[in-house]
Amino acid sequence: MFVILKSLNNSTSITLEFINKIAAPHKIYGITQDLETKNYMVVFDNECEKCKYECNAIYFQRNFDKWTSGNNDIDKFIQGTQLSDHIYNSNKFHALEWIPYNKFYDITYVAKGGFEKVYRTKWIDGYIDKWDNKNQNWERKDLNTLHLHYKVNFHKSVIKLYGITQDPETENYIMVLDYAENGNLRSYLNTSYNELSWNKKLNYLHSVAHGLKNIHEKGLIHQDLHIGNILRLKNITCIADMGFCKPVDYDALENTKNKIYGVLPYVSPEILRGQNYTEAADIYSFGIIMYEVISGLPPYHDVSHDYNLAIKICKGLRPRFNIKVPQLVVQLIKRCLDADPLNRPKAEKIKETLSLWFRETHPDRSYVFNNPEIKEQIKEVERINNELSAGSTFSTSLGLSYETHSEAIYTSRLLNFDNLPQP
Repeated sequence: MFVILKSLNNSTSITLEFINKIAAPHKIYGITQDLETKNYMVVFDNECEKCKYECNAIYFQRNFDKWTSGNNDIDKFIQGTQLSDHIYNSNKFHALEWIPYNKFYDITYVAKGGFEKVYRTKWIDGYIDKWDNKNQNWERKDLNTLHLHYKVNFHKSVIKLYGITQDPETENYIMVLDYAENGNLRSYLNTSYNELSWNKKLNYLHSVAHGLKNIHEKGLIHQDLHIGNILRLKNITCIADMGFCKPVDYDALENTKNKIYGVLPYVSPEILRGQNYTEAADIYSFGIIMYEVISGLPPYHDVSHDYNLAIKICKGLRPRFNIKVPQLVVQLIKRCLDADPLNRPKAEKIKETLSLWFRETHPDRSYVFNNPEIKEQIKEVERINNELSAGSTFSTSLGLSYETHSEAIYTSRLLNFDNLPQP
């Protein structure tokens, strides 16, 4: 019978709570003592008590003494994700890892958001794929932000978080995320809007709605949803930048002294007036994203994003379409942008609606669900739009041509507007 012995450096620390912690997720047999060193040792099974075999949690635990981030809270957080990973020989990992900074090379600055810098890099080892029994090793291919991102880390429509590292020069901790080689959705619209079919537009929006539904189901609110945070990763779109994400019961009035951060066109009127964030505020942001994907134009691109715009938004101003749009789509967007948060639909309902429309407009007839209304409306608006002159908005290429006001700002920033009107 094979068992595991774990040495205790300090006998005064031996408590039942301590032993249960260091032995998890094993079954504990007892305590012994090394006759030479006189150190006490915990005796526990070589299997996971929950799984009844050697799962990933066991493999991770064996390496706990071989790494540290230098920050006890981060160590505990990472170890907690690893001890919860009761999967064997699978590439569906639910754990994060500590990644030494020297495991990265060719580090290239990509972009700067409202409050963070983004770099692209190559990872020498690559992410964990599965445990290699032969070699007995892994086979490879902000603390609150980490906790919240980890909650939604296993959904394909939310950018993947692999682990944490630290810059040895600045000593800043860094989240290691999947690299979206195709950039954000705004950049894609700028270059390829005119080649997008209605089915592709609906597919992109459905992916975002699916990710938002998952965020809300985990009891979280994104709080900074805009098209710059929607990334194109391979053939899907996913939500990124969970830096402002908060639990539903988070009281902004108590915790932030009513400071509002975001991209003005995407911020709902009640948030501009200083109310707490709710899921409905994310829905408003999604409604603006719907407008942007369908029209191709950034919201309010031709005006200054200042106090006057905030006043107009609170009084009921919403983006206007430059093209003819199916009435069903217009109605959904209007509901998302309703001045009353209680009238806005839930993310789950939006996802279901967009899923139906996507399948109904799919060129593969096996996707069709005999609900032709959206398809008929799209056919009619395409006929009308083709007859209308595109004017100066559309270029002859696949992209768009539009002028952006010098004070139209599309990165997150502090929005400090007082005495805004009620709708």
